[in-house]
Amino acid sequence: MTLDPQQLQQAAKDHLWMHFTRHGSYRDADVPVMVRGEGVYLYDSQGKRYLDALAGLFVNQLGHGREDLAEAAAAQARELAFMPLWSYAHPTAVEAAQRVAGYAPGDLNRVFFTSGGGEAVETAWKLAKNFFKLTGKPMKHKVISRTIAYHGTSQGALSITGLPLLKQQFEPLVPSTFRVPNTNIYRAEENGAPAGLTPEQFGRWAADQIAIAIENEGPDTVAAVFLEPVQNAGGCFPPPPGYFQRVREICDQYDVLMVSDEVICAFGRLGHMFGAERYGYQPDMITCAKGITSGYAPLGAMIASDRLMEPFQADGEMFAHGYTFGGHPVSTAVALANFDAFENELVLEHVRDNEGAFRATLERLKDLPIVGDVRGDGYFYGIELVKDKDTKESFTDEECERLLYGFVSKQLFAEGLYCRADDRGDPVVQLSPPLVSTQEHFDEIEQILRVVLDKAGSLL
Repeated sequence: MTLDPQQLQQAAKDHLWMHFTRHGSYRDADVPVMVRGEGVYLYDSQGKRYLDALAGLFVNQLGHGREDLAEAAAAQARELAFMPLWSYAHPTAVEAAQRVAGYAPGDLNRVFFTSGGGEAVETAWKLAKNFFKLTGKPMKHKVISRTIAYHGTSQGALSITGLPLLKQQFEPLVPSTFRVPNTNIYRAEENGAPAGLTPEQFGRWAADQIAIAIENEGPDTVAAVFLEPVQNAGGCFPPPPGYFQRVREICDQYDVLMVSDEVICAFGRLGHMFGAERYGYQPDMITCAKGITSGYAPLGAMIASDRLMEPFQADGEMFAHGYTFGGHPVSTAVALANFDAFENELVLEHVRDNEGAFRATLERLKDLPIVGDVRGDGYFYGIELVKDKDTKESFTDEECERLLYGFVSKQLFAEGLYCRADDRGDPVVQLSPPLVSTQEHFDEIEQILRVVLDKAGSLL
C-alpha cells in the first residue's frame, strides 16, 4: 500500500518517533517528508526541491540517486543477504576491509566493522581498555575528549561527548571521561587560552592541556584521547598548525592511544580519505562511518594498528565484542562500489580543486553584520552568527531559541536549503554539501543564506 501525502502526514504524527526532534513543533504543522533525491537535491512529498547542503547528515558524499550504488546493494542481496562476522567471514567484508586498510595511514591495517559511528566509538574505547589489560597496564581505562565535542549517543560514546545538555537527562553515564579545551581559535580566550596567541601558539597551548589532564588523572589510568580532525559540534573547528603533531608527542610520552574520530571527516569530506592524512598525523585508531557508503547502506568501522591487534592473536584470546549487523554483506558491497566511484571519478581531487572556491563563496557572507566567523576545510564549514561583530558578543539562550530555531532554521528550509542552523543551541550554520557539488551549488547556498541571514540580522 502506498500512502498519499495526507496519509503520510497522519501516519508520521501517529506513529513515527523521529530522532533529536521536538515533536510538539509539528502539532499544528506538517512533518517534512522527503521522498526522492537526485544529485545534490532532495524533493519532498509536495514536489518541492531543496539543495542538500548537509549531505543528509554529513553522509551523502556522491549525491542522491546513484544507480551504481543501488545496484551494488541489490546484487549482493540477491546473492547473500546476510551473514554475521562472528567467527565467519564473507567476501564483501573481506574486500572492504582490505580497501579501507589500504586507504588508512600507516599501519592501521585492522578493520572492525560496525553498523554506524557511535558503535565505532564504543568499539574503540572497549578495545583501548581491553588492550591495556592484556599488556600489563590494567589501570588504564580513562578517556580524554574535548569540550562541546560530539562522539555519539550510546552510553559510552555519550560519556565521551562534551555536550552537557545532551547528557544530563541520561546520567549517570559511564564514568572516567574528562574534557580539555577544543580548538575554537575564534573564541580562544573565552575558553581559557592566554591573550594574543598566534595560531601556532594557540595550537601548542590547546594540545598541552591534554598533557595536563593526563598528569592530573595519573598517566597510569588514562587509556585514550578521542579527537575529531575538524570538530563538528560548535561549528567546525579546524586544528591550529602543529596541534595534532604535539598531541601525538604527548600520547607517545604517556603511552596513551590517540583515536581520530572521523565519523564525519573520513571519506572525502576534507579532500582526503581520512582527515589524519590531511593534517599529517598518525593515530592509533580511526573511527569512521557515514561517508563510507555515501549513505546508501548503514556501515561504520574502527580501524586499529597492528600493535593493538597483536595481543588478541595469542592462543585463546578474543575481543569479546561485536554487532549483529556490523559488516553486513549488503553494506560492505555498497562500500566497495562507493570506493570504486571515488577512484574512477576523482572525487578527492574534485574536493581539493574546489574547496578554495567554496570557502571564498561563503566568505562573501562576512559583509553581513550577523556573520562573525566562517571556518572549516574541504567541503565542511560552519558560519558563526553574532550579535556584535566587533566584540564577538553572542546570543542569549532566549535569543538563540527565537532567532535560530524560531526563524533561521525554518526560513532556510522554506527557501529551499537543507542544512543545520541551530546546532545544539550554538549560533552556527553548518554546511556539508555532497562532494560532487560545484560552483553553481556554492552560489545557490550563498544566495539563500544571504537572504535569510540579512533578514535575521534585522530581527535583532
